[in-house]
Amino acid sequence: MYVAPSEPTARRRYSRIKIFSRGNLDAVIKQDFQEENTMSGELENASRRGFIKGSLMMIPAVSVGSGVSLTVAADVPPANLSDYQPIFFDADEWRFIIAACDRLIPSDGTGPGALETNVPIFIDRQMEGRFGHATDWYMKGPFHEDASPLFGYQSPLVPRDVYRKGIAATRRYCQQTHGKDFSGLDEKTRDRVLTQLESGEIAFDDVSASQFFDFLLQNTKEGYFADPIHGGNKHMAAWKFIGFPGARASYREWVDQHDRAYPLGPVSLTGERG
Repeated sequence: MYVAPSEPTARRRYSRIKIFSRGNLDAVIKQDFQEENTMSGELENASRRGFIKGSLMMIPAVSVGSGVSLTVAADVPPANLSDYQPIFFDADEWRFIIAACDRLIPSDGTGPGALETNVPIFIDRQMEGRFGHATDWYMKGPFHEDASPLFGYQSPLVPRDVYRKGIAATRRYCQQTHGKDFSGLDEKTRDRVLTQLESGEIAFDDVSASQFFDFLLQNTKEGYFADPIHGGNKHMAAWKFIGFPGARASYREWVDQHDRAYPLGPVSLTGERG
């Protein structure tokens, strides 16, 4: 079983996103302060005003830095995984993604699994976004697979092509070795195949097995912990599990209070409250 660590990944990749309006933001900040004031009454009026001002000034930096569009209604409910229609993966590829994510962050632990948090939906959307097309990457040769990671990504294949070729090659391997498609294997066998991909024990002709696994694991972790606006982390279940407050406007007052559980639920970028 693979467990997703909570440390940030080296590269963060996002598809186009939307966020609440300025008016909605004001309402979210106001409600955050009301909740915290009801709980403890510790904040001074001056510090509240200063924090609100600082928070509003930071919003343009977020939108510019991420290079994304920030305008969506906060009341759009998350999709149900069972009803979702993939926009990139075909039916066979989609079954693979679901089966793989189910083993990378399984649902049999103490917290929610990848399927409960819509991680496959996150990955599917990434394939049609800037990450899937490697829009912001340097993609000119020469490419040397044995080069140091300091030299960056070493393949002419953009991530969506790595996924497509990697899934097809892994499914062929499973058919030839185990007589079944990957999605039809039992959990222990799926774990073994994923371990072989990670270690490079399995070699493919047209794509790096280890690179394919690296993308798969990286995107699974991102989908699990990212803001729900990207398609995963349904209802902020992963944030609730680790006690992360999300985009709460008043969280600054709790930064230095170590070894204390944060008493309020998380808030997403769209204003959803956990």
